[in-house]
Amino acid sequence: MTTAVAAPFRFFSLQVVRTRRLGPSLVRITFAGDDLHAFHSDGRDQSLSLFLPHPGQSEPAVPIELGDSWWQRWRELPDDVRAVMRSYTLRALRRDPDEIDIDFVLHGIQPGATVPAGPASRWASRATAGDRVVLLGPAIEDNRAIRFRPPEDTDLVVIWADETAVPAASAILEWLPAGTRAQVWLEVGHAADIQDLVTEADAEITWLVRGEGSPMALAALREAGLPAAQAPYVWIAGESGQVKELRRHFVGERGIDRRRVTFVGYWRHGVSEEQLREQG
Repeated sequence: MTTAVAAPFRFFSLQVVRTRRLGPSLVRITFAGDDLHAFHSDGRDQSLSLFLPHPGQSEPAVPIELGDSWWQRWRELPDDVRAVMRSYTLRALRRDPDEIDIDFVLHGIQPGATVPAGPASRWASRATAGDRVVLLGPAIEDNRAIRFRPPEDTDLVVIWADETAVPAASAILEWLPAGTRAQVWLEVGHAADIQDLVTEADAEITWLVRGEGSPMALAALREAGLPAAQAPYVWIAGESGQVKELRRHFVGERGIDRRRVTFVGYWRHGVSEEQLREQG
């Protein structure tokens, strides 16, 4: 007798259904696809790999059959043909109809931006209904691409996220059970990027707006008092340098057990995702 084991991840061919601008730096894009019924996730900070076409391509060039060699086959495609790969977080999953939302930060799109826009920001800023992408995502709800995992005895959740991790933090807040105590700091570039978040948790949410002179992340946290807790759990995500600095603060200065601190570098100043992947 053989037992079938579901693969934890698979490719999904998707199309843009609609777009919605959430602020000067953020756009929400809704995707649908015939096989999205097989997409399953328990939410939280569910990570996804999104493959985007180059300008002039009708769809991204990527081997859509999983196997031991798919990564190498994708890497061997010419640079101007090989689909652009970027990591994103699932913002929402809905059924009837099957749809998912992904929030994109639009780096370098604003007039006068000092840093040029990357390929994903350019694509997202121009996306329209019918545009095609390929997604590598979960086929089972609980999978290794979910990092937010508070221990059962957690009596306080502490969250810090910059704008690239705000979608993940927002999904985490929606997932937290009623009555969960949470202290949250969310950092964005513009006041217009602040969103109304939904949560049943007992959450105190502080928005830090760089463009309006809010204190830097470390200074803001050093000035803040945390509610008394016996077993806190900390989740930090965003720019790698800040994430490491904040982890040192929570572990070294506040004495929180390093095993109860999850830290994820979503990006690094001056380094592309391709460069990060090569370094990792």
